[in-house]
Amino acid sequence: MNEFELIARLTRTLPADSTVVAGAGDDCAVLEIGLPDRWLLFKTDAVVEGIHFTADTAPEKIGHKALGRCLSDIAAMAGTPTAALVTIALPQGFEVKFVEAIYSGLNALARKHSVSVVGGETTANPERLWLSVALLGFVPRGQAVRRAGAEAGDAIFVTGELGGSLAGKHLEFEPRLAEARWLAEHFPLHAMIDLSDGLAGDLRHILKASRVGAELLKSAIPVSRTARQRAKTGSSAKPAFVAALTDGEDFELLFTVPGAEAVKLLDAWKRQFPKLRLSCIGKITAAGGLAIRDRTGVQPFTQDGYVHFA
Repeated sequence: MNEFELIARLTRTLPADSTVVAGAGDDCAVLEIGLPDRWLLFKTDAVVEGIHFTADTAPEKIGHKALGRCLSDIAAMAGTPTAALVTIALPQGFEVKFVEAIYSGLNALARKHSVSVVGGETTANPERLWLSVALLGFVPRGQAVRRAGAEAGDAIFVTGELGGSLAGKHLEFEPRLAEARWLAEHFPLHAMIDLSDGLAGDLRHILKASRVGAELLKSAIPVSRTARQRAKTGSSAKPAFVAALTDGEDFELLFTVPGAEAVKLLDAWKRQFPKLRLSCIGKITAAGGLAIRDRTGVQPFTQDGYVHFA
């Protein structure tokens, strides 16, 4: 049983009441708390030594990644983060300065995005270090962008470049909070997700939630220079294009808008965010499944992104 099969099994019978606008199955929970103009967003995520970072990773980067993963999910709902709780589990013989440096990296990113770190929990774990963050945020009422909502004919967009994140990006990425809020304010976003498990895997989450398919144009996928170099030197077993679709932990935004908005969006984006690439990579189709179009035609793409317990 892989990660997503387990999640589906565990979430079938979760209790929920009328305050739950969106529960398990999206980037954040969306909750009704009686405010006239906004909904509450709630997210938790964890980083584990040996899975999300190595024993020799700089501690500041561990803290940055731990909070950044949650911030990226708030961005995927077009929200604004507000407050975080941090749980850290430490092995025997830990160094206090190392732990302080983890918090230094986390706190720096929190200050950058006006997030208050309001407490948490410390505990022991004999085997390895792990860090979990629970994050609150807000989104204007009725404007949370969810995975469900993509429609046939939508244009599919992605920010930044993809693939090769293990070379460093997965520890140093910048959550696309400002970009997501700008998109939501200026364009009709039908669906959005952040890229944590890879373009192929995360796009399939949108397709499943929206009950649609997708066709991607191979030449339009923004393959990173790192992915190309790793494929060329043999440090990655994947071709660069496959790495861009399956590596994961790029933490870019993947979203859909009506096809008629595509050119207007690209022009406006260049003016607003001239240093960040935005690519229109394909379209949503009525038929299910994920396909790739290249010079030889259209072929199904069956490889997935990163999956725990696979």
